[in-house]
Amino acid sequence: MKLYFQYMLLLFKSQLQYRASFLLLTLGQCLTPFTVFAGLYFMFERFGQIEGWTFYEVALCFAVTHMAFSITECFARGFDVFSSLVISGDFDRLLVRPRSTVVQVFGSRFEFARVGRLFLSFIVLIWATFNIQIDWTLLKLIALLLMIAGGVAIFTGIFILAASICFWTVQGLEIANIFTDGGREMTQYPLNIYHKWVSRFFTFVIPFGCVNYLPLLYILGRDGERHALYAFIPLAGVIFLVPCLYVWKIGVAHYRSTGS
Repeated sequence: MKLYFQYMLLLFKSQLQYRASFLLLTLGQCLTPFTVFAGLYFMFERFGQIEGWTFYEVALCFAVTHMAFSITECFARGFDVFSSLVISGDFDRLLVRPRSTVVQVFGSRFEFARVGRLFLSFIVLIWATFNIQIDWTLLKLIALLLMIAGGVAIFTGIFILAASICFWTVQGLEIANIFTDGGREMTQYPLNIYHKWVSRFFTFVIPFGCVNYLPLLYILGRDGERHALYAFIPLAGVIFLVPCLYVWKIGVAHYRSTGS
């Protein structure tokens, strides 16, 4: 982890060399989800509610999803652009270094301008929680933090899976965006508004429902008093990382250098 933080510090200093550009990128990243949130607001202004969900309840769901995605894009961006390392042959250099390839790819790219999205999502989270009647307890606060952490784990796992495909295809596949950008757009709403097969897929295969929908039911106290174990369901996101890292290990074992 010491090496990881050294990578982070070096790249942060390099991005701050052009501070005006960094601030403008941060502002731009803040405005992007703002337009999505504005669309969400106007939709509820027109229809009032969706499947019994109020605007502020969905806003809480929106904030958690976008916070998790923003953190992932900021700190796990190396896997999202991993195909460039394979195409250029630079991944060969990572293999001869006495450090884990996972750590090195993690540290190869940081996009700190994504903090703009994180800031807006945090504001929405605070705004939503102050406008929902929630009987806050320590366990519910833990559940909220685990929702964000679990979301980060799932998005990171998807990035790792998408990067692992590059060992066989060299180029990254756009189909991975279905589960990254598509997963973000879908899970900013409660999963019960979709067809059952969709909610089941995003609960039992890619466990977005475990880090978003189910603990949200516990926090809001919807459908009766939910069991306290619902607060720890977001840990499924960490479990999801295990097979993703295993696929990465298989990909590294089958890697054939593309040269430079």
